Amino acid sequence: MKGRTAPARADGGGRALLLGALGLLAAGAGLLLPMALGRALDALLVREPATRWVVACAGLVVLLAVLDAGQSVLTGTVDARTAASLRHRVLGHVLSLGPRAAARFGSGDLVARLVGNAAQAGTAPAARAALPAALAVPVGGVVALALLDLRLAAVFLAGVPVLVLLLRVLARDTSACVTDYQRVQGRIATALAEAVDGHRTIRAAGVERAETARVLRPLPELSRAGHRMWRVQGRASAQAVTVAPLLHLGVVATAGVLLARHRLSVGEVLAAARYAVLATGVGMLVGQLSGLARARASAGRLDEVLAQAAPAHGPRRLPPGPGRLELRGVTARRGERVVLDGVDLVVPGGTTLAVVGRSGSGKSLLAELAGRLADPDAGDVLLDGVPLRDLTHDELRHAVAHAFDRPALLGATVEDTIALGPVPRSPARVREAARTAHADAFVRRLPHGYTTALADAPLSGGEAQRLGLARAFAHGGRLLILDDALSSLDTVTEARVTEALLGSTPGTTRLVIAHRTATAARADAVAWLDAGRIRASGPHAELWADAEYRAVFGDGEATA
Repeated sequence: MKGRTAPARADGGGRALLLGALGLLAAGAGLLLPMALGRALDALLVREPATRWVVACAGLVVLLAVLDAGQSVLTGTVDARTAASLRHRVLGHVLSLGPRAAARFGSGDLVARLVGNAAQAGTAPAARAALPAALAVPVGGVVALALLDLRLAAVFLAGVPVLVLLLRVLARDTSACVTDYQRVQGRIATALAEAVDGHRTIRAAGVERAETARVLRPLPELSRAGHRMWRVQGRASAQAVTVAPLLHLGVVATAGVLLARHRLSVGEVLAAARYAVLATGVGMLVGQLSGLARARASAGRLDEVLAQAAPAHGPRRLPPGPGRLELRGVTARRGERVVLDGVDLVVPGGTTLAVVGRSGSGKSLLAELAGRLADPDAGDVLLDGVPLRDLTHDELRHAVAHAFDRPALLGATVEDTIALGPVPRSPARVREAARTAHADAFVRRLPHGYTTALADAPLSGGEAQRLGLARAFAHGGRLLILDDALSSLDTVTEARVTEALLGSTPGTTRLVIAHRTATAARADAVAWLDAGRIRASGPHAELWADAEYRAVFGDGEATA
């Protein structure tokens, strides 16, 4: 039921084809120019009319300038569009993977891949489109030398194997160096993201310098990888620059001998010298191959993300039903650790189940599985008799609503963040949901009420939680899952929100991760989770007789 996404490859579309055509046209114009210059020189030396050849030279120069401008514009456009497409695709896949993506790669590394690597990989279509022209120039130069005299081409071709070997080694070594460099960049980005996320803890502990050192610890390794990359390219360029002039000198010397024997004209010697330069074409090829190597290494890092299997959705829809939630033999792991072990649980439709347990017992993971934010390693989760994995994406997200302990407040305004969901909600529905979550009063006190920009609305932890609750209430559904979504509320507000939750959502099944006795006491039933298993279930009042159950809530809560 899980599928793999295709590799991060892009062809750049019609613009890349046009870019390739412009490159070949420019290559053709560049190959015609030495011949036109030679003909003009020969005509001038024998005092024949040379106007048409001079005009041809001028026209070719203008054409080359126009084509170069067009290639520059198209290259930038193709690079930008391809990078944007890759970012959109990889980001969508990351979001479909959910928490597993950050756990597998680290949030900082994911950002580095989405920003830097996607931009580098996005240059591949333009580089590939320019490669035929980069090859056409040296090949055309050799052909032109052969047309002038076969001996010129033979002299040049004698050194070509050395150039080919140099370019092959360059492509191989560059790819390896770039991969190492990008991997270290990702480690630094991950460490930086962790430090930014924990900045308050770092300041409170007074360990700013130690954390700075930790984040920057891979810098020497990054420096070595960077120097290695530049040494590879520098060595290849130096070797090529050494070989290319020798080939050029050999062709010019041969042309001089042929001129002395009256086998070539002065203009043809000029053309031969220029064609020898074009035939070497090392600078262009080195640049294209280096760019392709970097793009391929970056695409490989994106492929590592895309290779992670994303949850697939089925074709089924829910039958009419009360919202009965059932977990059958559910086992779930995080890494090598079994967090939930063979959990069987039934929540009758329209009832409220509080899930309690010590920290690390698997409560939040159970909430993720209940709403299919994650899939179990074994067992099934069913809603009204239908496995969640068999539902279509839209059916699932319309049926299940979530509220979290630290909700992400997305959108431009407060109203936007409450309305966020699979179906747009009207302003009236947004305000009704805010009243249910006891958020309406503080929202109206904001500078512009519900239209206040989130950036201008400093919120406490409890206020942010109430906006998250309002968003869940606004979208409703058969199943409402509150994952510690009341933890930052004061006791009075929590009691009011719980009463509103139970009274304003008739026909909705509610799964509540609870840490307070008051919340558990108001639920229809309690599931006591201990070490990944359901230790006991039933009304809170009955479970309260067990001293170990009471200990789950801590010493501070002594009454039921």
